Amino acid sequence: MKLLFDENLSHHLVNVVASSFPGSSHVRLCGLKSAQDETVWAFAAAENFAIVSKDSEFHQRSFLFGFPPKIIWIRLGNCSTRQIAELLQTHEPRIRKFCEDKAHACLVIPE
Repeated sequence: MKLLFDENLSHHLVNVVASSFPGSSHVRLCGLKSAQDETVWAFAAAENFAIVSKDSEFHQRSFLFGFPPKIIWIRLGNCSTRQIAELLQTHEPRIRKFCEDKAHACLVIPE
């Protein structure tokens, strides 16, 4: 299961969570810096990524369009990259189960 980090999250997350989520990337590393949400959505769906974002736009799109891609909505205010990495690693089993789930499009963490 690969994560695609939205531009509102640090590209450093890719390396920090690599052992837990191998194959993950960041929109910037995929040539999608400043891309429209529709473009990021289509790329993630085509390349089998789950999008990780702090913005509500992808959460809202998941209600309209379902999945793929799966959306992981990080609901933390101002926080460090380390805090987000720790959150993702703490919730790794839950994230893996969610990505295999055939019923839900969006996972909100923390919940």
